Parts: sequence; C-alpha cells; structure tokens
Amino acid sequence: MDRMFGRPIVTQEQMRMRIRELGRQITMDYAGKDLILVGVLKGAYAFYADLARAIRIPMRVDFLVVASYAGKPKSSGKVKMVTDLTEDIAGLDVLLVEDIVDSGLTAQYLINTLHKRNPKSIKICSLLSKPERREKHVPIDYVGFEIPNKYVVGYGLDYQQKYRNLPYLAVLDTVDDDG
Repeated sequence: MDRMFGRPIVTQEQMRMRIRELGRQITMDYAGKDLILVGVLKGAYAFYADLARAIRIPMRVDFLVVASYAGKPKSSGKVKMVTDLTEDIAGLDVLLVEDIVDSGLTAQYLINTLHKRNPKSIKICSLLSKPERREKHVPIDYVGFEIPNKYVVGYGLDYQQKYRNLPYLAVLDTVDDDG
C-alpha cells in the first residue's frame, strides 16, 4: 500500500455495515417525527450521504459549514460558522451529522448555537468518536466507531484538504498522533 494513504483503521465494508445499522436505529427512533438531518461540512459529506440513504423515513436535509482547524492538524480551539442552515429548524427534530467528535468543542458550539433556534430536539450522530481527546462533554447519541487518539483521514476526513476521497478510514502516518 502507498504510505501516503496511511494504515487502514476502518474498512469500507465495516463502514457500510455500521451505517446500515445506524440507519435502522435512526429510522426506528424517529418514526412519526419531523426529522431534519443536518450535515456538518466538509468532513461529514460522505458519511452524511450514505447515512441519509440508510434512513427509511421522510426527512428534510440541510447543511452547515464550520471551521476550527484552519488548515492545521490540531484544532485552534475557536469554532466559526462559515455557512449557516437554509432551513428554519424551530419545532423540528434535528439530527446533527458529524464526521468526528474529538475535543467536543465543535459539537458543543453547534448544540448551543442550534438550541437558540428552538428545535424540538437536537441529537448527534458521529461517524467517529475519539474519547481520549474530549475536552467538552457532549452527548453523542449515535456513534459509528470509537477510535484511538490517532489522526485519521478518508471517507470525508482530511489532512490539509486532501485524502477526503479515500473509500476507507486510515491513520495518516505523516501527522503527530496528538492531532
């Protein structure tokens, strides 16, 4: 394998199976509810698309873009809303779809920001959880995989805007493990 793509940590087939399971659970949990799936771009785009197709109930879709890394492997600690939602979420059940929750800063910022818009509920679905890095406690209602404190790329996650197109998740060899 080409070293620049890192060591696989979650295969494409493992992701496919887990996303189907998450879709079934979310379908049951949100049956009869007014669900809006909110994708956090750019990192969650691949997971979001596959998850949306795995959910078997009528729902709305929307996206927002936030930044906290500013091109660096480690979060700046400051979260900035780059692009906001296009839908009014008041009275809706919001499922925030994240690529990864590591420090918890972005997830906490989004929960606090979106709560001010009076949704009926807000929950988080994250492809990855990195509990070793957690600085802020945020409830993650649906987790694809819990991973160790390694810098991962692929399936939407990037390093300097590259590697998002990998069909699996890999540990990037060229980045310090505390990223």
